[in-house]
Amino acid sequence: MGLNDTPSGNRVHIGFFGRRNAGKSSLLNAITGQDLAVVSEVKGTTTDPVSKAMELLPLGPVLVIDTPGIDDEGELGAKRVLKAKQVLNKTDVAVLVVDAVLGRDKADNDLLDIFKYKNVTYIIAYNKCDELPGGSLNSAAVEANEIYVSAKTGHNIEALKDLIASLVHTEDMKLQLVGDLIKPGDFVVLVTPIDKAAPKGRLILPQQQTIRDVLETDAIAVVVKEFELKETLEHLGKKPSLVITDSQVFAKASADTPLDIPLTSFSIIFARYKGFLAPAVRGVKHLDHIGEGSRILICEGCTHHKQCDDIGTVKLPRWIKQYTGVNPEFVFTSGGDYPEDLSSFEMVIHCGACMLNEREMRYRQECAADQGVPFTNYGISIAFMQGILRRSLEVFPHILAELEVL
Repeated sequence: MGLNDTPSGNRVHIGFFGRRNAGKSSLLNAITGQDLAVVSEVKGTTTDPVSKAMELLPLGPVLVIDTPGIDDEGELGAKRVLKAKQVLNKTDVAVLVVDAVLGRDKADNDLLDIFKYKNVTYIIAYNKCDELPGGSLNSAAVEANEIYVSAKTGHNIEALKDLIASLVHTEDMKLQLVGDLIKPGDFVVLVTPIDKAAPKGRLILPQQQTIRDVLETDAIAVVVKEFELKETLEHLGKKPSLVITDSQVFAKASADTPLDIPLTSFSIIFARYKGFLAPAVRGVKHLDHIGEGSRILICEGCTHHKQCDDIGTVKLPRWIKQYTGVNPEFVFTSGGDYPEDLSSFEMVIHCGACMLNEREMRYRQECAADQGVPFTNYGISIAFMQGILRRSLEVFPHILAELEVL
């Protein structure tokens, strides 16, 4: 991803589903105007979900996902089908591609039931309509979310794109990262230690996005390293409206920030942005009930190269052991891996989820809630263990009030 690219977590996710040889890959290529997916007459050419970030008019930045056939066979086929279904957890709009000549069958209808169960907005695209008897491009009346198309001739491709766009919820009503907490002209100090996991010359994504949000509010972003914070606050000449820190240096940032200056973390504002701050605050209290051998699932939303002092696999487990005084069992996942069965875990601790969209994070949190497993994230856990969670939530009074009654 380039410096100016829209992060995948902020893109509309469009998934293409259906049986083998229904023309999913061909339709995806027709919609995007690019050869993104391999097309073949051989059934099962697409063996794993394939994602591509791109600009798709009239929507703008999107992530299109081609999936294996839902009717794949055999033991390996069953695993491919499972992968296809897992894509639904992050899909904003699902396109069920049906062979117009063959029509829908049980596999298609079962998939529609899953769309409805998971509350996924969907479209049924009857592909290959140019092969209908008599070459007719017309058909019997269809529902508002159904359309007959031809990836081969281009028939109704633009209409399908417009239909997808009409079903996508706009981001206008979405919470900002910090824009609703500050006003034009405010000073916001961002404490950004140089993360070794970030490529040279780049800040990590949460820092980039927060700086952009501050600037879009016409506020002033002051970016410092952790050892520069105290001196910066003393000589800034104007009291900042907010200090936002990387969770790894939470304790130092708290010590160096006067109590009359609001303080929070990138991880906490991302939990709010992704829609799971309240349950994450409720879930963190379970750290007080961790026992010897308790299993804790630690989830990283991306698959960056792990450093020798990686926060998720090294620092966080060390801090938890120090806080609890016991030796839990830690299980780690990254990227798209997330177990549906969480019953064996005492709690789930997730990263800030900057690379995952809101839908997928809601799924992960609700999956834990349905199984009675407390769910929280890195920054909230660190603030809680270091005794500064209440202070870091003061900018969110309704969340703080909830914490007080726990």
